[in-house]
Amino acid sequence: MDFDQLHTFLEIVRLKSFSKAAQTCFRTQPAISAQIRQMEQELGTQLFERFGSRISLTVAGKTFAEYSRNILDLKKQGFDAVRELDRIPRGEVVIAANEATCVNVLPGVFANFKSRFPNVQVQVVRSYASRTIESVLDNSVDFGITQLPLSEKKLVMVQIHSDEICLLVSPKHRFAQRKAVSAQEISKEELILPKSGRTRARIDEYLDAYEDDLNISMELDSSEMLKHFAMADLGVTFLAAAHAREEIAAGRLKAVRLQPLPMIRTIGLIYRKDKALSRAALGFIEVVGEFARETNSASLAVKKAS
Repeated sequence: MDFDQLHTFLEIVRLKSFSKAAQTCFRTQPAISAQIRQMEQELGTQLFERFGSRISLTVAGKTFAEYSRNILDLKKQGFDAVRELDRIPRGEVVIAANEATCVNVLPGVFANFKSRFPNVQVQVVRSYASRTIESVLDNSVDFGITQLPLSEKKLVMVQIHSDEICLLVSPKHRFAQRKAVSAQEISKEELILPKSGRTRARIDEYLDAYEDDLNISMELDSSEMLKHFAMADLGVTFLAAAHAREEIAAGRLKAVRLQPLPMIRTIGLIYRKDKALSRAALGFIEVVGEFARETNSASLAVKKAS
């Protein structure tokens, strides 16, 4: 039984005539008679009593007519609600991301999105790189924000932001006045390192030649702790400069570039290629794209000025 059959049935009830219902439904009378016979067979009861050219509902027909109206009303409400989502998006967007990136890089993205889609709830799930990717792949979140590049073919990747991973040291440290330092020099220092993640993997690769000589004094899973322990001169740490912008500007930390090449970090938005995206989700992609274009334009302006 389908919506079309219910509509035909209610038209017959409304007009009290098979022939008139056939006209409004743009069908032949035998066709709608066949529809009603099929419904009666499926229900196992008679819906109409026929008295020559006149018809009337049976008790079962009256009962079923009430439910049919409710079903078609609910269908209409459902269609209206979905269409309304395109006009005024609602619901929620769930994003898995590293807390430090959300706090230091993306507050403007979230603020812009909320101003344009005030009826959409944004839920941010605190997550690290590998778990972020898993959450997107298993569809437990709509989006992930993580370091690029990735080799996962099931994902769409949108570059959002690029910055530089630097060595952060206390203003008292001997590297504080240096513009750049090498891996060999850093290997002789007490190291405060992120416990895991893409940045840690890149640090390990950078220091790989001096692995046997490293003095790792702490491994921490918080960017705030990394910064504060470096400010206390308990060692040196590696962090994206954007995550310590305020501390560097205030002179509480010094950012020293890595030699021989800068370590550039690229942050991207990821989501499944086969994901059915709501209007709210499409809006989030749009806002992220605008932020990326503005960020890239600003970076180019700075490079030209310098």
